[in-house]
Amino acid sequence: MLLFRWTIMLLLFAAAVSFAFYAGTGQPRYKRFGLVVLKWTLIAAFCFFAVLILERLA
Repeated sequence: MLLFRWTIMLLLFAAAVSFAFYAGTGQPRYKRFGLVVLKWTLIAAFCFFAVLILERLA
């Protein structure tokens, strides 16, 4: 559980750094990478918390 939380936080940090690189350089590849990382991080987090909620209900 703790490992998953740290992984989510590190991936969100990687997305933020990528957006900062985009703001600094203006290269769209950093924005694309940041959006992809953010999208899959949020999908994984929602799935993880859905499993926790279903586990608590059962």
